Amino acid sequence: MLVVPLIERKRDGGALTPEEWSALVAAYTAGRIPDYQMSALLMAVLLRGLERQELAALTDAMLASGQRLTFDSWPTPRVDKHSTGGVGDKVSLVLAPLVAACGVAVPMMSGRGLGHTGGTLDKLEAIPGFRTALSLAEIKGQVTKLGCAMIGQTPEIAPADRRLYALRDVTGTVEAIPLIAASIMSKKLAEGLNALVLDVKRGSGAFLQKLEQSLELARTMIALGEDRGCPTVALLTAMDRPLGRACGNVLETEEAILALRGEGPEDLMEVTYALGIEMLLAAGVEKTSTKARQRLENALGSGLAAEKFEQVIEAQGGNPKVVEDASVFPQAQEVEVYNAPRTGVVLRVEPRTIGRAVVAMGGGRLKVEDTVDPTVGFVITVKPGDKVLSAEPIASVFAKDPPGIALGFEALRQAIVIGDKLAEKPLPLVSHRVTKAGVEELTRETAKGKRAT
Repeated sequence: MLVVPLIERKRDGGALTPEEWSALVAAYTAGRIPDYQMSALLMAVLLRGLERQELAALTDAMLASGQRLTFDSWPTPRVDKHSTGGVGDKVSLVLAPLVAACGVAVPMMSGRGLGHTGGTLDKLEAIPGFRTALSLAEIKGQVTKLGCAMIGQTPEIAPADRRLYALRDVTGTVEAIPLIAASIMSKKLAEGLNALVLDVKRGSGAFLQKLEQSLELARTMIALGEDRGCPTVALLTAMDRPLGRACGNVLETEEAILALRGEGPEDLMEVTYALGIEMLLAAGVEKTSTKARQRLENALGSGLAAEKFEQVIEAQGGNPKVVEDASVFPQAQEVEVYNAPRTGVVLRVEPRTIGRAVVAMGGGRLKVEDTVDPTVGFVITVKPGDKVLSAEPIASVFAKDPPGIALGFEALRQAIVIGDKLAEKPLPLVSHRVTKAGVEELTRETAKGKRAT
């Protein structure tokens, strides 16, 4: 097919027909369209957007490029969660086994690091031996046996998205709302779900920083899900500072394990519980937010959630000893403590600066084929609003060599801003709930699951 006229039409603000999108995606998946032409089209979409029927056609074409996971008449409800990406966001590693321990099947399909954000697959693969590349048959068998699989996109599921996802990461087209929505939903709709919960990030460290953009993305994905028989709800959560303390693959996986053992940072647990409540309600296993929260807390406190993660690790070829012994993880060659440069109040901890530094230190990808060093990153122990003293330890840098330590220190000097008085409050951790019925702005109490639903 002739691609240049399609690129030119989209560049000039026109629309492609559903038939053209279908043919385009099929040809690209088959290798008949080169990456450079698809990159040009992606940039045109970023700049010009997609009409509603274009977005539907692109999503359906990506979904149709592969196979779907089916569970036939298996009665256990299946719900997944997807995050639009953030720095320090290891929620998926806690949430999947936690919700599975509550009796809901979670076939969690995740991605790799994208831009300045980390990827769940890279975190899981920091566990020695852990295998994220399972076949559809293996996924189905593990989900029906354990209630949970934590996997990457298989070659069978939406192969068009698999190629486009990697291309977007290295061509400056990550932030396009239609491309984000089509990418996420084409994978999720292939999982055989009964419902889907979305974690849409907002703030300076999110791909889409403004509230209006986050709401637009949430509504777009909800419409795609609902129109295709998958009830979908979204929570808007904060990404104007890193989530939790750890940033970097090994460090975040260690922190997720601590969370499963009841020792997680408060902000990480608040977001995890909020999303977990939505998953239990969507699955129909609980009727109120209060009871759903109690069920999640019981699964955590009893050790069932940590045990479920251990089972998943072992089933997927990983070393389950990591749940009890962090020394099983690969370790950074260099570790240095970073001290506060002055006495005062932490005004900001800029997540985008931290995320980019992790990538620059080797913990992410600058090119599609780059190998990730899972050991590098940061542990940052302060949040906006915290008071600190001069020379007080407030972070640690984990690197493969002294230049990496120097790079990490410079990133911390830029990211952690200390002043005399906090002028602007951080965003609420969970600020909005979006459904097909509309948008609800949440208070801290409703976000923590105190209201009946």
